[in-house]
Amino acid sequence: MDEHIVRSYDEELKFIARCISEMGGQAERIVERSVSALIQSDWGLANSVVADDALLDAAQREVDERAIMMIAKRQPMAQDLREIIGAIRISSDLERIGDLGKNIAKRVIAVQDHTQPIRLVRGIEHLSELALDQLKDVLDAYASRDHQRAQSVRQNDEEIDAMYTSIFRELLTYMMEDPRNITACTHLLFSAKNIERIGDHATNIAETVYYIRTGQQMNLDRPKGDSTTSMVLPQTNDGEAVDEDR
Repeated sequence: MDEHIVRSYDEELKFIARCISEMGGQAERIVERSVSALIQSDWGLANSVVADDALLDAAQREVDERAIMMIAKRQPMAQDLREIIGAIRISSDLERIGDLGKNIAKRVIAVQDHTQPIRLVRGIEHLSELALDQLKDVLDAYASRDHQRAQSVRQNDEEIDAMYTSIFRELLTYMMEDPRNITACTHLLFSAKNIERIGDHATNIAETVYYIRTGQQMNLDRPKGDSTTSMVLPQTNDGEAVDEDR
């Protein structure tokens, strides 16, 4: 392979890596702005988030097209092939993160006419901060191809799951206390689940970074702190559910 071809090949690999970096920044902004719109009941900001998600979708298609073209034209092997396959996987996760942010923004109009308990609002803000920290850390791990940092990101996902479980429980309690809370709390519940899923996609990216760098897959048993599937609210003697934390 002559010098010109090698240089051209390297530039193509760098271009894909830059695209992933730009997509990561876009995904972060979408999540940050969607949560701000939800907390502030800002429908204008929510509409802007929905529009921005289309840019992320377009970026993912470009990464896929470039990556497929490189595989067909260059027939890469070993780490180069892992870099390209990894870029396809990461772009897909980032596109899904954008979709989840858009879903949060779409719920703003449904909750803007309802009073939102301060404690719940703060809980969702904190959950989003944890998820965004995960996303930023894993994007840094990708930029430096730091597989050890990627492992750390994967371990931290358990904290997001535990926080989501706490919010889930509290939302159920509010709905049971006053049926008028059901509509707003249901939308907040879906929003919290979307944020928890953003953490899962950051974990997917961490696993891909590890694979790119080492050529090995991480252990399939992820640490999980989400216990909502087995949660049952405690009952009083008259059969009514109560909140143990009171």
